[in-house]
Amino acid sequence: MSKEQRVALVTGSSSGIGAAVARRLAAAGVRVVVNSANSVEAGEKLAADLPDAVYVRANVADEADAKRLVQAAVDTYGRLDILVNNAGITRFIDHGDFEAASPEVWREINEVNVIAAWQTTVAAIEHLKADGGGSVVNVSSQAGIYANGSSIPYAVSKAALNHMTRLLAKQLGPVGVRVNAVAPGLIDTPWYNGLEGMDKAMEEVAERLPMRRVGTAEDIAEAVCDLANASYITGEVLLVDGGGHLL
Repeated sequence: MSKEQRVALVTGSSSGIGAAVARRLAAAGVRVVVNSANSVEAGEKLAADLPDAVYVRANVADEADAKRLVQAAVDTYGRLDILVNNAGITRFIDHGDFEAASPEVWREINEVNVIAAWQTTVAAIEHLKADGGGSVVNVSSQAGIYANGSSIPYAVSKAALNHMTRLLAKQLGPVGVRVNAVAPGLIDTPWYNGLEGMDKAMEEVAERLPMRRVGTAEDIAEAVCDLANASYITGEVLLVDGGGHLL
């Protein structure tokens, strides 16, 4: 990779984990493209607060928008070194409520959590290959590893993202592009704002975890940035759950 200042595109980065990733990358001297499908004001404010960043509104679940977003990053900064596929959605559905997990819900979740990551990565490959190689980090979930999560469609989408990470790593390694994923455990993010009983649930989880706390967006951002910089790691799905897998 050339010594020119690196450029990162972080999808779904107007708040939560994505915003924390953008801030951490910027603090390390990386130029950042902030993105969201909505929350334009929050995205623009974040970009304005960072040393060298721009905001681009795009719905990465739409193929044309995903391509436009990648091109906007390259047009703005002339290169792309890091892609963080963070955009994601869920629906909170009891795993036994089969009717609520309708085909429409499956399609909606997979379009954002799987297809969007695929088509954004595909759009970015040629740019990531330049300047000696780049890095893709997918933000997954422990729900893609264990039989839990906010809903069955969500958990399955993250399992698909994990396997896609490995398959892409195998194909893109020879051209210098590394592909990894971070699988967070329970993280205190705006996703859970207003969700009934969530505060109590977080307290109960924190009491059981070896680390005795639930994770923060900054915890995940640290792992994402570490993988983005780890020059000899690819195809890895890094579980970041405060030791929850030890229970």
